[in-house]
Amino acid sequence: MLKKLRKEIRSLANPEKAKILAGFFKTGKGQYGEGDKFLGITVPQTRTVAKKYWQLPLAEVLQLLQSIFHEERLAALLIMIVQYERGDEKQKKKIFDAYLKNTQWINNWDLVDLTADRIVGAYLADKPKDILFSLAESKLLWERRIAMLATFHEIKNGRSQTTLEIAKKLLNDKEDLMHKAVGWMLREVGKRCSQEEEEKFLQKYIKVMPRTTLRYAIERFEEGKRQGYLKK
Repeated sequence: MLKKLRKEIRSLANPEKAKILAGFFKTGKGQYGEGDKFLGITVPQTRTVAKKYWQLPLAEVLQLLQSIFHEERLAALLIMIVQYERGDEKQKKKIFDAYLKNTQWINNWDLVDLTADRIVGAYLADKPKDILFSLAESKLLWERRIAMLATFHEIKNGRSQTTLEIAKKLLNDKEDLMHKAVGWMLREVGKRCSQEEEEKFLQKYIKVMPRTTLRYAIERFEEGKRQGYLKK
């Protein structure tokens, strides 16, 4: 089944689009996506293939996840989401464990952003969040982003505490991708949970917060208030 999936996904390749994606996802030397390779397939196309092959055995899904091609890794992760959401508790734990054992392949922001809350966040919904705090201290950028984005599941359910605690740990992160991730999750806290909670956090940490984080966090504020925060 894996051979059939690969044949189908590669039949959709678009070399011109692949060049555009390679630039968009910063694959040049020294950039965060250095060395990543693209087939030039859209996310909706990848979703369609993943949906068709969602019953692929997990061992083969993990083989696909180790592909040199970005879109094949995305397909593997999208299959894992479907298998997680349709699985029983035993299957959910199996998918959760497999996800965290293979973070070296979940190595660009879209791969994290489309999956972390739906697997890691969902699994930890009624469990201790210690693993997120460990991931937040990882040397691997993508594990730190997983820690932050996994809390989106909490936010969607009206809870902000874990997000704010992880955001605090990541305020001094040196990576711009983390500044954006933290700001985005803070913005979602204000949007979905409580703007008062978000603003309390901003007021407490505004002097040590990267400007990119602040800009993302206050994006939805009315202009006067937004300018007020920027001037601080």
